[in-house]
Amino acid sequence: MTSLSTKFKLLVSDKALSKKILFVLGALVVFRLLANIPIPAAAGANLAAMFEQNQALGLLNLLTGGGLSAISIMMLGVSPYITSSIIMQLLTMMSDKLKGMYHEEGEAGKKKFMQISRKLTVPLALMQGFGLLYYLSSPSSNPSGQPFLTFDGSFDFIVSLVIVVAGSMLLMWIGELMTEFGIGNGVSLIIFAGIISSLPTALLRLGVQFTVASIPMYIGFVLAAVAIIAGIVIITEAERPVPITYAKQIRGQRSKGGVSTYLPLRLNQAGVIPIIFALSLLIFPQVLANFLSVTGNEMAISIATAMTNFLANTLVNSILYFILVFAFTFFYTAVTFDPESIATNLQKNGAFIPGVRPGRSTSEYIAKILTRITFVGALFLGVVAVLPFAMIAITGNQSLAIGGTGLLIVVSVALDLIKRVEAQLSMREY
Repeated sequence: MTSLSTKFKLLVSDKALSKKILFVLGALVVFRLLANIPIPAAAGANLAAMFEQNQALGLLNLLTGGGLSAISIMMLGVSPYITSSIIMQLLTMMSDKLKGMYHEEGEAGKKKFMQISRKLTVPLALMQGFGLLYYLSSPSSNPSGQPFLTFDGSFDFIVSLVIVVAGSMLLMWIGELMTEFGIGNGVSLIIFAGIISSLPTALLRLGVQFTVASIPMYIGFVLAAVAIIAGIVIITEAERPVPITYAKQIRGQRSKGGVSTYLPLRLNQAGVIPIIFALSLLIFPQVLANFLSVTGNEMAISIATAMTNFLANTLVNSILYFILVFAFTFFYTAVTFDPESIATNLQKNGAFIPGVRPGRSTSEYIAKILTRITFVGALFLGVVAVLPFAMIAITGNQSLAIGGTGLLIVVSVALDLIKRVEAQLSMREY
C-alpha cells in the first residue's frame, strides 16, 4: 500500500493533477469573492435575525454557499440548477425519449440532457429570485419590521433580479468548469466551500456563547458529529461484491478467460446527491409560503399561514426530510445505475454470475441485490439526516439542524474528492 507521504510526493510532482487541483482552488476563491459582493439594494443588511426565525431560509443559505446571508450577487447559489436537475431526472422516469438520451446515447446524449437542464435553470432562477427579492423587501421578512431590501421603483427591482439570476448562471458555469477541468463534482464542491467558509464564524459564536451549563449540549453535539462522520465513512466505503466468472475460450492453442472476479455494488450509490435534492424540495414550500404571506391577498395569506404552521412543527420537518432523503436515494440510484445494461455488458464479454442465467435473470438478480443494499443505505442517510432535529428537540438550539446537514454534505463530498484524487494517483503510478 502506498504511504501518505509517497502519495503527496506523487501529487506534487504530477503537473496535470496539480493543475486540476489549483484550478478547483482558484474557482472556489472566485466564488467566495463573488459571494461577498452585495447587490446595490442590500447595503448594510444582516439576515442573522431572520435565519433564527426561519429555518427554511437557513437551509437555503446552506445550498447557496452563504451567498444568501450576504444578500450577494450569488444569493441564489446553485439552488435553481439543482432544482432543474431534479425535474430532469424525474422526467427520465416518465419520458422514454429522455431516458434513452441519458442512458443509451452515450456522452452526446448526456450533453444534450445537460443542455436542457441549463435552459430550464433560467426560468427557475427568475421565479426563485423574484420570490426572494419580493419577500426580503417586505416588512414582514424582518422581525424588527424594517425590510431588508429597499427598491427605488420597479426598474430597480428588475435590475436586482437580473443581477441575481446572472450570478446564479455564472455560478452554474463555474461549477461545470470545475467538474470538467478539475476534480470532483463542481456543484457539490461549491456547497462544500460555502459550508466550510462559515465554520470559523460558527466556532467563534459557540465560543462566545459558551457557559458551564451548556457543556452537556456541546459534548452531545461533538459525540453526534463523530458518530455521523464514522457512519458516513462506513456506509460510503461499504460494498456488496457480486461474484463474476469469465467463460474460458480456447482459440487454437491459446486459452482466454476462465478467471473469477467480482462486481462491487456500493451500499450508497447516490452519495451526497439525495441530501442536496431533499433540501431543495424541503425548503420550496416554506419559501413559497413566505412569498404568499406578503402578497396582500387574504386567501394567499391564509394559505401561507396554514403552510407555515404545518411546516413549523419540528416533527413534521423531520418526517418530511427523512422521507425525501430515503426516496431520493432509491430514485437517484435507479436513474444512474441500470442493471439491464450491466447484464448486457457482462453477456457480451462472456461473463456470468455463478448459478444465474445470463440476460434477464442476471439483470433481475443484480436489481434485487441493489434494492436490498440501497434500502440499508437510504435508511441510514434518512436517520442521520433527522438526528439534528432530535437534538433541536433536546437542546432547543435551532442552528444544530443546519450544522448537522452541513456535516453530512461536507463528509460525503470530502470522501468523494479523496477517492477521485487517489484514483488519479493510482493511474499515474501504474
